[in-house]
Amino acid sequence: MYSDARRIGLGLIAVLALLAPAGALADATPLDAAPRDYSRQAARSSPAWLHDGVIYEIFPRAFSPSGDFAGVTAQLDRLQQLGVNILWLMPIHPLGKLKGKGKIGSPYAVRDFYGLDPAYGTAADLHRLIGEAHKRHLKVIIDMVANHTAWDSVMMSHPDWYTHDAAGRIIPPNPDWTDVADLDYRNPGLRHYMQDMLVHWIRDFDLDGFRCDFAAGVPTDFWESARAALSHVKPDIIMLAEADSPDLLSSAFDIDYSWKMYHTLTEVVQQGRPASTVRDQWLADAAQYPRGALRMRFFDNHDQHRAIAQFGEPAALAASALMFTLDGVPMLYNGIEAGDSTESTAPALFEKLPVFWQSAEIRPAFPRTIQQLIALRTAHGALRDGEVLWLHNSDEGRVLSYARIDAGESLLVAINLSPAPFAGVVAGGEGRYEDITPGHATAGANLPALFLGPWEYRVYRRISSQ
Repeated sequence: MYSDARRIGLGLIAVLALLAPAGALADATPLDAAPRDYSRQAARSSPAWLHDGVIYEIFPRAFSPSGDFAGVTAQLDRLQQLGVNILWLMPIHPLGKLKGKGKIGSPYAVRDFYGLDPAYGTAADLHRLIGEAHKRHLKVIIDMVANHTAWDSVMMSHPDWYTHDAAGRIIPPNPDWTDVADLDYRNPGLRHYMQDMLVHWIRDFDLDGFRCDFAAGVPTDFWESARAALSHVKPDIIMLAEADSPDLLSSAFDIDYSWKMYHTLTEVVQQGRPASTVRDQWLADAAQYPRGALRMRFFDNHDQHRAIAQFGEPAALAASALMFTLDGVPMLYNGIEAGDSTESTAPALFEKLPVFWQSAEIRPAFPRTIQQLIALRTAHGALRDGEVLWLHNSDEGRVLSYARIDAGESLLVAINLSPAPFAGVVAGGEGRYEDITPGHATAGANLPALFLGPWEYRVYRRISSQ
């Protein structure tokens, strides 16, 4: 059934494998050394709970009226009912004040990696949050900002742990990040300190892992060493890299950001690029990443404009359908399930702007659709670990179509990434299907013919090839 799609996909992967890595790495690789091909390696083996996961990013400052750990704990039942099972807390450490931005400052300008932001509560409050989450079978990871510190960090007593310019002055990682100072991992003392600190959080708080900010800004060999030490303390942790870099998924990290996919989707929705460029980006990534690598799929996060502002309401829902039916692990951000559009990227990141939970009353499609998509993914193993096979359709400039296949079932997904209706066919979609699209499920479907309204999606389960 999918033989043509498989040949198309493998052919494109082969071409991209020949062309993309060489061009991308030419400037960084000696002329006498071949670029390392991570696609020939297997990604590290990760816990089943990550493969089955739905990540929920929480900005504690904005998540509840109280803006603290207790405000998160109070919503654990709701989050469990929503269907998410991995909670990621944005940085929970004390904020620096020297050169701080905005009225409060960035949570990514950390003053003390061993401390807790007093506005969030005490160690006992954090222990309670983690313990109550674990009782509900929710995992908890915290943000770790290993690339830099605040200018008034307790670590400034070791100025040799920082990067200096030619005049001997400590410098930020880049000209825009003026509120933080760059750490220099050439110093063994810094490496020992940071590794011991990571072990402390796993050992003493029974956390389930870390999301590592700007992971590519820290040497890969540090992450590999730290991962070995952490796994010795708690073997089934996970590490999420804020990066789009194949080498990190070789042994240090379990999962990373699919940044290129996010930006490609944004260009399709906002600039009218062909929907097929999403497929092309997926194939380009597959040509470079280790086999079986997990990518975090997202359409909303604290570093970008909120999804509703970025895409518009109907397109944001179409984007969410893509992230929940494509391979990888989907992520939701801080109130998106209520249709919240309160900004959180800079400069809003440096203020207190609580989630407007009442948005759900005027955008009821968001809580309904998000919960339905989570339930759909939970119910179908093919959406969690199945193979992706891209399928042709009669208007690939506007519509994405692909199959998700595992040993137990074959699903067909079609998503209209445009404001115009689609009436056409999906090649390779022949056979008997049932429509399992949440809210639209029917006993039969007349594939390969297909109609999609603007920004509409459909998911079908194959019954037979007849």
